[in-house]
Amino acid sequence: MTGSPTVRRRRLGAELRQLRRAAGMTSLQVAKHLLVSQPKISLIETGRRPINPRDVRDLCRLYGVHDEDVVDSLMRMAKESARQGWWVACGDVPYGVYIGLETEAASVHTFEPLLVPGLLQTQEYAAAVIAETIPCPPVEQAAARLDVRLRRQHRAHHPARPLRLWTVLDESVLRRIVGSREIMRQQLEHLNSLGAQPHITVQVLPHSAGAHPGLTGQFSILTFPDTDAGVVYLERFTSDLYLEKHVDREPYHIMYDHLQAQALNAVDSRHFIEDVIKTYTDSPSERAESNGSGLRRGAGPGA
Repeated sequence: MTGSPTVRRRRLGAELRQLRRAAGMTSLQVAKHLLVSQPKISLIETGRRPINPRDVRDLCRLYGVHDEDVVDSLMRMAKESARQGWWVACGDVPYGVYIGLETEAASVHTFEPLLVPGLLQTQEYAAAVIAETIPCPPVEQAAARLDVRLRRQHRAHHPARPLRLWTVLDESVLRRIVGSREIMRQQLEHLNSLGAQPHITVQVLPHSAGAHPGLTGQFSILTFPDTDAGVVYLERFTSDLYLEKHVDREPYHIMYDHLQAQALNAVDSRHFIEDVIKTYTDSPSERAESNGSGLRRGAGPGA
């Protein structure tokens, strides 16, 4: 699961954009020279459209790049970026771009207000999420999405380069019963088990923290090795948003700093999750004595 074509294409686009600017040309000027539309050049430079090696060579000539090693490297990158990622064979995967980025990321910092992140889900929890959030999903589609979600998790535990994963979860994630109480118990036990690994950090943002920046919704911050460039990913039901400009990404870094500061630390979060697990293992009579919020009478959210 290395060498994501999505990331290769974005890196190639960034290199070509840098060469164009160094040549003092606008994307419109390049488009007119090549007899193509200006949006096509923009799509290539943002990695949203593939480019063949011959066109890369023509662009290098236009930009005055005479170093054959540089040209060959860019052409090779174009050839490799045309390869399809493993997830393409799984059928309709609406978030394929994100998987490509996640595959090559060095770290992912994510805030989740509603659900356990996909990389930390059990098979049963993931199946319930897919079944209950996609209106009447065909059996084949649901099975394909579940397969993709579980295969994505291999990246989080890669033996040579495990993904540095940091997640802040709103307390609602722990309280919302997805599938069944038993599925929730298994999921939270799994969450605590993963959170004990050195490359994964789980923090809980309790309801008692009050209003916080994460009330605007879910977001993830991805960083990549050997580059300062990153991506902020905003997931939506029918479309996704990727923020790559520093001016757009910086507010989310600040938001995440605030969320981490307001959340319980990793150790206290583990204890908090253990207390919530108990609410899923209570007998019916014990549950009846609950105060209705999932906590026992007299127990505070940090108990």
